[in-house]
Amino acid sequence: MITLLLLLAACLLTCLGQIAQKYAVEGWRGQPAGWALKLRSPWLWLALLCLGLGLLVWLLVLQRLEVGIAYPMLSLNFVLITLVARFVFHEPVDRRHWIGVALVMGGVLLLGGQV
Repeated sequence: MITLLLLLAACLLTCLGQIAQKYAVEGWRGQPAGWALKLRSPWLWLALLCLGLGLLVWLLVLQRLEVGIAYPMLSLNFVLITLVARFVFHEPVDRRHWIGVALVMGGVLLLGGQV
């Protein structure tokens, strides 16, 4: 059970990092090309924090699971990010993409029985 929770935590932290990256670059629009202002973005630092913590949790997962089982479970990130893209960022998601999400979820469910 702890392994599954760690795996979910790694997925969520990675997704939060990706979302924070998106917010960071959205905030950079219209700013000068230099990095000085960009490095002050709290979204950028949140992204780095989440991705760093996600990496540490991922290392704990790899201690408990075979990489051949653990890594495909990270495909949940595609599902979560698609949902965020659609419902938070209002990006269009076509039918083929939703079918792909459903297939990924099916694969995760099949592999999840081995966790």
